[in-house]
Amino acid sequence: MFKKTIGLMMVLLLALLVAGCGGETAGEQKETIIFGDYSWDSSQVHNRVAGFIIEHGYGYPVDYLFGETIPLLQGLQKNNLQVSMEIWVLNIQEAYQAALESGQIVELGKNFEDAPQGWYVPTYMITGNPERGIAPIAPDLRSVTDLPKYWELFKDPENPHQGRFYNSPPGWICTAINEQKIASYGLDEFFAPFATGSDAALISSMVAAYEQGKPWVGYYWEPTWVMGKLDFTMLAEPAYDDALWSDAGGYGCAYPDCPVLKAVNVSLQESAPEVVEFIAHYQTTLEQNNAVLAFMESNQADVAAAALYFLNQYPDVWQQWVPADVAARVSQALNEVH
Repeated sequence: MFKKTIGLMMVLLLALLVAGCGGETAGEQKETIIFGDYSWDSSQVHNRVAGFIIEHGYGYPVDYLFGETIPLLQGLQKNNLQVSMEIWVLNIQEAYQAALESGQIVELGKNFEDAPQGWYVPTYMITGNPERGIAPIAPDLRSVTDLPKYWELFKDPENPHQGRFYNSPPGWICTAINEQKIASYGLDEFFAPFATGSDAALISSMVAAYEQGKPWVGYYWEPTWVMGKLDFTMLAEPAYDDALWSDAGGYGCAYPDCPVLKAVNVSLQESAPEVVEFIAHYQTTLEQNNAVLAFMESNQADVAAAALYFLNQYPDVWQQWVPADVAARVSQALNEVH
């Protein structure tokens, strides 16, 4: 009996030693980290950039849960998912504040600087483009207040007595806001808003004008592939003012800054503190986001390919987010992908 007991103890000890020394086994025991996969491309690309680093650099399996903003925010509170890489706070202020106050989510700073939205014109209208044989036709166009001077450049073919302002689609909140802005700036005498039927139609109007070197003025935002691929300039507006940003104030000022934040479920601080630290350091720029989205459009690439493009294109950026040993493992994984 004594010999049998010693033998059994040796087997158990050997098993424990093997389990303790096996990196693969230890890695497999880590819990899966789930990202909230919002319906727009930039969010999904960031998820896969972070997911690749977490999986190959830290050894955690990752997954992605598709959904819309509010349901995924609720899922983040309930720990149905653990990470949200791109929260547009301005769009969900009340729900986001309630989530923070619940104590179930932890904010980890900005993903990229406040996302702009406003009125744009092709830059070649202001500076010209010698390579394309385009001369500057509105060299002093810098602000919305300069538009009356140049309204004839934007003549609406269906209403030649006014310029055409390409507005966002009907039903979007910004569509009504832009209409009020036109009146507040005294531009309704010179311009008529043209409501495009969809985001695709709005993009098509921008691309068609740009490819032909023609004038265009209208509403858009960043980051988007359009702003990564084409050179547009945002027109200046009066600085944002709480008193003006309302129906009564006519929205007669610039759009407010829109923070784009990262957040995790509070449980991740205990289960994967090193991942939380990595996400806290994760930060990109508008230019990088525009470039990656432009890569997607130009190459008909999916979000996974776009994430690899980012990691290969900007090693000096992402390597600053992680310790050297993690960066080495991620770099090795990238080399193995090709």
